[in-house]
Amino acid sequence: MMVGHRPLLWPGLVALCALLGLAAAALAALLARAPALDPASVFDHYTLRVLRFTLMQAGLSTLISVAFALPVARALARRQRFRGRTLLLRLMGLPLVLPVIVAVFGIAAVWGRNGALNHGLQALGLESLGLTGIGPLYGLTGILIAHIFFNMPLAVRLLLPVWEAIPGETWRLASQLGMGSGAILRLIELPRLLPALPGAAILIFLLCFTSFAVVLTLGGGPAATTLEVAIYRAMRLEFDIPRAVTLGLLQVAICAGVALLLLRLAPTVPGAATGSAAESRMSARPDTTGPMGRLADCLWIATGSLWVLGPLVAIVVAGLTGPLVAVLARAEVWQAALRSVTIGLGAGLLAVTLGTLLLFTTHDLAVRSRRPRLADRLELAGSLTLVIPPVVLGAGLFVLLLPLVPVFDWALPLAATVNGLVATPYVLRLLGPVLRRSAERHDRLCASLGLAGLNRLRHLEWPGARPMLGSALALTSALATGDLAAIALFGTERDATLALLIFRALGSYRMDEAAVLSLLLVGLCLVVFIVIEGAARGRART
Repeated sequence: MMVGHRPLLWPGLVALCALLGLAAAALAALLARAPALDPASVFDHYTLRVLRFTLMQAGLSTLISVAFALPVARALARRQRFRGRTLLLRLMGLPLVLPVIVAVFGIAAVWGRNGALNHGLQALGLESLGLTGIGPLYGLTGILIAHIFFNMPLAVRLLLPVWEAIPGETWRLASQLGMGSGAILRLIELPRLLPALPGAAILIFLLCFTSFAVVLTLGGGPAATTLEVAIYRAMRLEFDIPRAVTLGLLQVAICAGVALLLLRLAPTVPGAATGSAAESRMSARPDTTGPMGRLADCLWIATGSLWVLGPLVAIVVAGLTGPLVAVLARAEVWQAALRSVTIGLGAGLLAVTLGTLLLFTTHDLAVRSRRPRLADRLELAGSLTLVIPPVVLGAGLFVLLLPLVPVFDWALPLAATVNGLVATPYVLRLLGPVLRRSAERHDRLCASLGLAGLNRLRHLEWPGARPMLGSALALTSALATGDLAAIALFGTERDATLALLIFRALGSYRMDEAAVLSLLLVGLCLVVFIVIEGAARGRART
């Protein structure tokens, strides 16, 4: 601990008051409007049916995503050197940042009744043999396909480091003992893999449990409704606020329980144990030369690649071959694009501001006051907005502000606020290590030079943190630009964003129009991300 050092507390307190204050106010507003806690009214037939479907679709999505990811990740681990491997791993990250409503369109273009799969079967004449596509996409089938599209690549990226962390000595010993692929799987890989699986599975379960846009667009009706969609319907379609409150509180309680379970298992989730040294060690595996193993690896890598790339390619092809000129000539489309960017930039700036303020305090506590546990707990408190789904947070703000202001006239600021609060944990994860590392490396030098306060911020911390700060702003802005959840709750006809236009086009089966709008939204998100990140990194080099 630095002698005479006074912890810098006020920035973190301001950020936590804003983050937790708004979240607490939203939950308090829901509680104030909650009906009497009569179990018979809270857990009626409708609520139990919605809860049962929510748990079932999340469980099935998690099980299939992880089961699909395991052989794909193992094949990628066994084949360390093939042309395009690095590009393929980067493409695996695209579903994580792709606007959900756009991905839904891509999935419909591949798997829908008039999708590429059915057209391919017809072209091959296989329909006459009884081989058809999957039929109607809407309902549980469509939800599962969409969730697997998003979460199989995530599971691959979480589990691949397990194999890459196996030391080279293990592979040399396996080679000396003449172990085959089955023995290696049973004696070396599974003991390392099993502790990592629960953490990855629970994270995916939480993402599927809180899925909104996928279920809203592919659910197909009350029979395939999750808690988040039921909250949205109760708020916007039925204006049944007591039911929305009940469902929202139930959602938060379950998410908090799952998040606590995740925190207990978080240390077992594999970290980023990757790098050139690890890759060189993995090349010594003794079971990668057989023709059958090589064929199986190729098949799994090809299947995983097609699963991810199919909808992405479909979005581009359908968008370019759709009524491009007619759609882009409409003024409402560009007005919607401007609203999307406005929400994205507003949410990104809010998230970066709150995250940076909190990190000023936590890295000061961790490095200079030698209180890392307190710093970690404060960062964890700043991440609690992840436990509250955007729809629940928005519903709480809706209930809170409804008696005070015309809520629907404030759709854009409210959508930006909800997205900014939800995105703040991303800023903490991206920027936190940079600020702590800067303090650890340069504190003594700054003390010897008398560099402190604004001069230190200007000459040392700002130049060092600017590239990652730009990445955080770019990521959070791009994610909010394509968001559907908050704007679906607050938006009206005059406040439509591109995501809302796509949702309405899909709902009225105007697929050609949805294709062009989807391509435009993807391009817009990429432009937002590239321009912001490029500007930050470009200025950092000057």
